[in-house]
Amino acid sequence: MASTAHASTRSATAARYVLAGIRLALGWIFLWAFLDKLFGLGFATPSARAWINGGSPTNGFLGSAKGPFSGFYQAIAGTAGADVLFMGALLAIGVALLLGIGMRLAAVGGALLTIMMWTAVLPPASNPFMDDHLVYAAVLILLALLGAGNTLGLGRIWAALPLVRRAPWLR
Repeated sequence: MASTAHASTRSATAARYVLAGIRLALGWIFLWAFLDKLFGLGFATPSARAWINGGSPTNGFLGSAKGPFSGFYQAIAGTAGADVLFMGALLAIGVALLLGIGMRLAAVGGALLTIMMWTAVLPPASNPFMDDHLVYAAVLILLALLGAGNTLGLGRIWAALPLVRRAPWLR
């Protein structure tokens, strides 16, 4: 009996660390997208198209949107409002995930952002319905529900702040 309880505790601990690793990986994906679009580090964004060099982080992707929402996305592609909102979201979601704070907000914001990106490429190129954007959205929600910010993150400290205790939606 004690052996089973010990194995269960080890499995729960391992699961917490795996979730923390997934949180950190997703946080880096969001933060890297922000950094690459801001500075044009030459991965997805060449230096000449960097935001700091006058490029638009939304023009390329949204300007080539297809499917039922293409008109909407093409209309906002490259606008200052879309650029600021997109870049702010990438930065906020990436930092929140890396630090393990504001996991509910990061999950909702990240899920909304990735689902919107999914709607800009309907139907996906390699599958009639499913693609990585929907998987990211589901994983983000799962991370928040399972408290992934508490392991290798500042989630517990964040949750103890007076403001966060008064407004639990900030967790």
